[in-house]
Amino acid sequence: MNRLLLVFLSLFVAQSLVAQPGDGIAGRVDGQTYISASGAFRVRIPVLPELGGRIQDTSTAVTFQDDFNVLCTIAAIPMDATQRWEHSTRGAKDYLAWFFANFIMPDFQAMFPGARVENVRFASGIADGTLFAYIILPEGSMFNHKLAFLGPDSPLPDAKRGNMLFVRNNNVFVLSVELAERILERSAYNKTPEEEDAILRERLVALFDKMSFPNP
Repeated sequence: MNRLLLVFLSLFVAQSLVAQPGDGIAGRVDGQTYISASGAFRVRIPVLPELGGRIQDTSTAVTFQDDFNVLCTIAAIPMDATQRWEHSTRGAKDYLAWFFANFIMPDFQAMFPGARVENVRFASGIADGTLFAYIILPEGSMFNHKLAFLGPDSPLPDAKRGNMLFVRNNNVFVLSVELAERILERSAYNKTPEEEDAILRERLVALFDKMSFPNP
């Protein structure tokens, strides 16, 4: 389990991605659709090649990024017998909160010391139960390279990412999106945490709406 999560997180913090969609990836690209190597999901590609859109993936996770403000990751983590039992006994809300707290967040904290959960919400009406978790990552933005005007001793800003967790076909899906404008707009940025959460939730649901899943 931890190995799969580390693969997911390493994709999410990778500094260099495959140059073009469909070039050297584990899954495959069919027109405007990315198909995961495991077959667990398909998704309409949320980046464009003409805007620097690129893909990096493994058998269980994929990251999409462009040169402007898009960074999102989808992971489909297979559930073993223990995970299926935990899900069936805990129920969706408690299971997803437990899964995030025990498997996802510790790895974020290991990669970004001081990482913390800012807010968590459960939505029973989305994907048969979805957990939204919003986290702060000190100096953990994938857009820091665009802050060329900062001095060499200037601290990097804290990143904020929204995570959407749900279960489908014996996989735990983890969708993650960074709020790019929090980094790029700097002094002009004035959103409240609640407004940030709403923006991230909207983008996560929009990414989910681009996905399809095989029949069980």
